[in-house]
Amino acid sequence: MPEPIRAVVADDHYLVREGTRQLLELSGEVRVVGAVGDADELLDAVRRLGPQVVITDIRMPGGEWRQGFEGIDAAHRVRSGHPGIGVVVLSQFSDALFAFELFKHGTAGFAYLLKDRVGDLEELLGAIRAVAGGGSVIDPQVVEGLLARREVRGQGDSLTPRERDVLREMAHGRSNAGIARALHLSISSVEKNVNAIFTKLGLENSGDVHRRVAAVLAYLGPSDR
Repeated sequence: MPEPIRAVVADDHYLVREGTRQLLELSGEVRVVGAVGDADELLDAVRRLGPQVVITDIRMPGGEWRQGFEGIDAAHRVRSGHPGIGVVVLSQFSDALFAFELFKHGTAGFAYLLKDRVGDLEELLGAIRAVAGGGSVIDPQVVEGLLARREVRGQGDSLTPRERDVLREMAHGRSNAGIARALHLSISSVEKNVNAIFTKLGLENSGDVHRRVAAVLAYLGPSDR
């Protein structure tokens, strides 16, 4: 078996922090080497413990951080000082403006998940694996909300229901093979849908996972800024 991914968990609520730690360690895929309660402690733990991944709440007390964006600012600080460390930001906010704030300097190594995903262990582990490998994830519920708003504003691009399903899976950081498994499709069918999506959205196709998420964000972003 591969070695567990070394992680630090940051959340100012003790029960949430410990619950997340226990959930991850019970999976056998993650070893939580540190659990802290604020953004300053998070940066200290990263320096001392050298994790592969950080899982942080979007809002935490600590130092001279932007109020309400402490977890995002800490995520940027972690990636700036330690480019090899992936960061999963957990948020109660489905408003995509918070996701855009996280991804504003690039998508590689970042994931933005709604806190509800903590209860779905496989979803959380998938995001951890993705950022550990330099990939990225944006919660499909955020993408769905953005697509819905574009359609209400008359900015829809005639994506079929299947293409919308594939787009959500792309935003979740999945490869074509992963999308095929998730949607019970053949890989060739997924490839056709991916090509159709990029053609309709006027975006260059790319096999690179985090660039695909970046492309989704680039398309969905302007109408919601």
